[in-house]
Amino acid sequence: MSGLTIDHGGAISVDPDALRDVARRVDAVACRYDDAHSAIMRAHRIIVDTPGLSAHVDTVGLWASGQHVSRLHSECRETASSTLLMADAYEYVELRAEAEMLAQTDPSTAQRLLRRADRLAASDDRIQAMADEVIAQWRAERFEGLTGNLVTPALYDEVFRTVAMVGVVSGLGKVLPGETLRGKADPVSVSPVKTSSPTGAPTGLAGAFGRMPTTAGAQVAVEKYSFADGTTKFVAYLEGTQSVGWGGKEPWDSKSNLQLYTGQRSASYQSTLDALRAAGAEPGDEVDVVAHSQSGMVAAHLAMESEFDVQMQITAGSPVEPTLDDDQTIIQLRHTNDPVSALAGGGSPEGTGSDDSVTISTEANPNDTFDDLVVDAHHLETYRDTARFADDLSDPRMDAVDEFWRELDAAEVIERTEYQAERTE
Repeated sequence: MSGLTIDHGGAISVDPDALRDVARRVDAVACRYDDAHSAIMRAHRIIVDTPGLSAHVDTVGLWASGQHVSRLHSECRETASSTLLMADAYEYVELRAEAEMLAQTDPSTAQRLLRRADRLAASDDRIQAMADEVIAQWRAERFEGLTGNLVTPALYDEVFRTVAMVGVVSGLGKVLPGETLRGKADPVSVSPVKTSSPTGAPTGLAGAFGRMPTTAGAQVAVEKYSFADGTTKFVAYLEGTQSVGWGGKEPWDSKSNLQLYTGQRSASYQSTLDALRAAGAEPGDEVDVVAHSQSGMVAAHLAMESEFDVQMQITAGSPVEPTLDDDQTIIQLRHTNDPVSALAGGGSPEGTGSDDSVTISTEANPNDTFDDLVVDAHHLETYRDTARFADDLSDPRMDAVDEFWRELDAAEVIERTEYQAERTE
């Protein structure tokens, strides 16, 4: 698989403070080059001023070395300055984006952030122009791969482009701070259909997506991890859409898709809450989530409004991007040619979640085939292929999720229950 990228998501792929730290380190190297240049020049002066000594030393080469070191000093200083400028531009983007999100729920904080952004822009008239360029590039590239299919050009170039613009124009692809699901879910019943005792936690992203329910009809699997110190954690594995029908017995259907995307409480969300409670999860317990497709929306609202403490969520092909706190981590797998993922509108310029949060993106099955007619880029197994590739990269940005598996693997007891949910009316 080629073209896979791992970053924080959005337009800002590098934390501004991390960039500033790089700039300080580069500037320190520049100082060393400056000292080296001065030492070489002093040595050159001593040699040429000492009668007969220059006959034994290549003074031309020494002078050239001094000039080379001087150029390295200038290049490091220029790089440090440019890096600091980029950090300011990235911070400006973050401040403006965060202020826009908080405008309705916390206007005073939004105004404070806007004032900080304005002061930053006033410090260098290049900052706003660079920020505008960053956003423009992000907007131009966020749906790359969604159109241009040679086998089904009308489908990909018209229908899929329209799907992508739904998330952009409606704003529904981003779950904003303070947004909670409205209304009442259809009544559901949730029943355990299989129990087991796994021998350990998943060992990677592909393994996690492989822990989806295996029993026919089950949509939720909950694993309870019990540790030696008496603490417990839960991990919920949530299937994607199971039916294109509307309002039948299957809660993970088109009706729930539309309800969740438009901010309404769905039968699938209610079923997930009921399954977690049946598994023993109580308010305040850590409940982490692995979710595909529609359940990415379930995971978003579990993290943002439920009674549970969602510290880690791993989603594949989610139609939305949540707005998470700085202590919540999200690993998002997104295929650039997946129209369901495109409903998220490309996410947001500032990304979401903790500094450990990452978005893993690529074009799935880039060779145009008739499988594109069934939108294979959205299938769970296709996302598992991407997850396997990401696992094999050993990228340092994946350290946080690797540590998450190791912590879970320390549990003394793991109890797994699969649940089947149905609408009851």
